[in-house]
Amino acid sequence: MTGAGVGTATPDGVLAGQTVVVVGGSAGIGLETARQVRAAGGDVVLVGRNAERLERAAQELGALSTAALDAQDAERLERYLRELPGPVDHVMVTAGRPSYTPLDEVDVNAAARDFGGRIAMMLAVARASREKVRPGGTVLFIGGTGGRRPAVGMTVIGAVTAALPAVTANLALEIAPVRVNLIAPGFVDTPLSASLLGDQLEARREQLRRTLPIGRVVGPEDVAALALHLMVNGAVTGATYDLDGGQQFVPE
Repeated sequence: MTGAGVGTATPDGVLAGQTVVVVGGSAGIGLETARQVRAAGGDVVLVGRNAERLERAAQELGALSTAALDAQDAERLERYLRELPGPVDHVMVTAGRPSYTPLDEVDVNAAARDFGGRIAMMLAVARASREKVRPGGTVLFIGGTGGRRPAVGMTVIGAVTAALPAVTANLALEIAPVRVNLIAPGFVDTPLSASLLGDQLEARREQLRRTLPIGRVVGPEDVAALALHLMVNGAVTGATYDLDGGQQFVPE
C-alpha cells in the first residue's frame, strides 16, 4: 500500500501521556520527529551512536533517557528495547545509511552486511516491540524511494528498498495488535544528505526546487509530521508511505 503525506499539523497534546523511542534520534529526521513528539505532549527516549550529539539532543528536549549504541548491532538493540523500564507507545527507527557503489567497487561481504543488517535490525526491533509496545502502538521504520529506479551503483540500495515494504507488511501481521508502518522518503535535506553530497549539495537542492512538483525541497519536518500522523492514526498498519515531493515521477 502506498499513501501520501498529511498536510495538517498534529494537534497539540495529542501524544500526551505517551512515550516514543526514537532510534537515530540525535540528528536529522529522528531529532525533528522527537521535537514534534514533545510539541504534541509526548515523552521521548533517544537512541544514537554519537554520545555527545545525543546528550545535546536530550538536553534540548528533556528526554526521559538516552542510550549510545549502534543500531546495526541488532542483538544489542533488541536487548536494550526489551530492558526498557515499563511499556512504551511507539518505536521509530531512522538508523541506516544508504550505499551507492558500482558493482566493480562492491565489497561483497560489506554488501551482505548492509542488506542483512538492515533486515535483522527490523526483525530485532519488531520482536522486542511485540512485548514492549502497548497494543495499538506503532513500530515505524524509515526507508526510501531512491533505489526503485535502476542505475549504476544502485544494486544494494535497490535490493534494500524493495525488501523493506515486504518486511513491514509481514511484521504487521506477526506482531499485531502493535502496528508496523514504513515511511519511504526521497531526498531529505538533512546533515546525512549534506555529508553524502558534499560540495554538490546546493546544486542538488536547486535542481529539486526546479523539478519537484511541490516546488521545494523535502525537509525532516515533513517526514516527522507524517510519522506523528501514523502514531496517532490507529487504523494504519502494514503500509508504506512515499514522501518525496514527487521526486520519483521526475526524470533525473
